[in-house]
Amino acid sequence: MASLKEENILQASSVGETRKASSLQEDSEIVEENGHDAKRFKPDDEEQAKKYPKKKVVLLLAYSGKGYHGMQRNVGSSQYKTIEDELVQALLLSDCIPENHAEHMKKMSFQRCARTDKGVSAAGQVVSLKIRLIDDTVEKINGHLPSHIRVLGLKRVTGRFNSKNSCDARTYSYTLPTFAFANKDHETQDESFRLSQETLNRVNELLSLYKGTHNFHNFTSQKGPKDPSAKRYIMEMHCEPPFEQGGLELAVIKVKGQSFMMHQIRKMIGLVIAVVKGYAAPSIMERSWGEDKVDIPKAPGLGLVLETVHFEKYNRRFGNDGFHESLDWTEKEGNIEAFKKEHIYPTIIQTEIEEKSMASWLATLSIHDYEASSQQPNDHKVGDAAVDQSDDGGDSD
Repeated sequence: MASLKEENILQASSVGETRKASSLQEDSEIVEENGHDAKRFKPDDEEQAKKYPKKKVVLLLAYSGKGYHGMQRNVGSSQYKTIEDELVQALLLSDCIPENHAEHMKKMSFQRCARTDKGVSAAGQVVSLKIRLIDDTVEKINGHLPSHIRVLGLKRVTGRFNSKNSCDARTYSYTLPTFAFANKDHETQDESFRLSQETLNRVNELLSLYKGTHNFHNFTSQKGPKDPSAKRYIMEMHCEPPFEQGGLELAVIKVKGQSFMMHQIRKMIGLVIAVVKGYAAPSIMERSWGEDKVDIPKAPGLGLVLETVHFEKYNRRFGNDGFHESLDWTEKEGNIEAFKKEHIYPTIIQTEIEEKSMASWLATLSIHDYEASSQQPNDHKVGDAAVDQSDDGGDSD
C-alpha cells in the first residue's frame, strides 16, 4: 500500500501538475517584491483597469485659494484643507484613479508645478499624473469639484514627464489696492488715493532692479547667504497701469522667474512698498542681496495668483513630434480669463473690502528695522499665517 501511494504521488508530480500547483500557490499568497502582502484589486477596479489603462497626462487647474491652506496635500491630516484634497477626491469619485492611489499619491506619479501659499489662487496651475482616461474625463472630474476649482484642460505627455522638473519658469501676478503706494507722510492712506504716473514710474524703477540673478536669502526662511539655492533668476517684473473695480483703484504686478522660494514674491513686493511709502531708503534693495540679514516685510498672500507655468524646453522637444501636444494652453485663454473674472478677482476685491488685509498689513510697516542688519531669523512673524508653504515650491517641495 505504501509503495502504491508513493507511485501515485510521483505521477501527480508531472510537469503540468507542478506548474498548476505553483500557480495556485502564487495566486493564494501574492507576494510583492518588497515582501509585503499585496492588496487584491476589487473586481470593478480590475475591470476599469482593463477598459481604461492609466496614461500620463497633465491637468490645467484654476482655483480660488481663499479658505485653503495652499495647494499641496498633507495625506493623513484633515486639519488643514488643501486644493489637492479636493482634486484627489474628485479623481476618486470619477473613477479616474483606484482607491489606493488616493492615499498613496506616488502610485499615480502625482506632481505639481507650484505648491502655492495659504490663500493664494491660480489661473494656470499644472499637475502631472497617471489616470484612467474615461469617457468625458474633464467633465466628470469637474462634476465632483466645487465651482471655485476647475480643470480647464487635459493633455497627454511623455511617460517620464514631471510637471515641476519640466517647468522652465513661472509667472505670477499680485493684485493690490494702489493706496499701498501712498507716501506715509504726504498722501492719503485710504481708498480715495489715486496712483499718479510719477509714482507708477517709481514703482517700476524699483521692480526692475530685481531682474537678473540675485541672492534672495533675505526673501525667504531657512536659507543662509552661502546657500547656492538662494540665488534666483528673475526674467521680468513690472506694475501695470491702475484700474478701478468695486470702488477700489487696483494695480497688478507681474513677475516671471525660473523658480521662487518660500515667501519670496511677497517679500519682493513688500520691500518695494516699504521704499515707495518712505519707510526704507532705496539702498536697502542692493543691501538685501548681500550677506547680512535684512528685515524685510512680507506682503499679504491675498492678491497673489499663479498665472502661467512655462514649458519651453519640453515644447521644443516634444510639442511638434506628432504624438504629443504643446503645453502652452493658448486655446484655453478665454476659459482662464472667464474663471479669473468670476472667481479670483471678485474674491480678492471683496475680501480686501471686508477684511482690509492690505490696510492692516501696511500698519505694521513702521515696526520693521530697515536700517540695521538683523541677527535674528529673517522671516518676520508680523502677520504671518499659521501654516504657509511656498510661493511656487521651486525647490521647497
